[in-house]
Amino acid sequence: MGFLFVALGGALGAVGRYAISLIPVKTDFPVLTLLTNIAGAVLIGFVVGAASGKEGVSQNAVLFWKTGVCGGFTTFSTFSLEAFRLLEKRAYFAGGTYIVLSVACCLFGIYCGRKLALMV
Repeated sequence: MGFLFVALGGALGAVGRYAISLIPVKTDFPVLTLLTNIAGAVLIGFVVGAASGKEGVSQNAVLFWKTGVCGGFTTFSTFSLEAFRLLEKRAYFAGGTYIVLSVACCLFGIYCGRKLALMV
């Protein structure tokens, strides 16, 4: 049964990621992937924070949101490809900035999501 929840959540996350990719942005910097990964980090932090140490939290709901939605929504493989391409084009400053911002902001996003979950 868990596979069904992961699959449904993954489909929802993938559709959300695709919808964001359709936003017109006029820059070579991969801002939409960066924002998607940050939003995904906040969401997964919230899910983990909301589920940790609480009785009655459905394991299927956690599978749906954490593994399914967040797994389908976040774009680490796309991030890696875009970072590689920036470095390959010798856009070292943009590539390095993108890598540092992605990691730092996503770690901070998880922290914020967990704190937010404790407030609700």
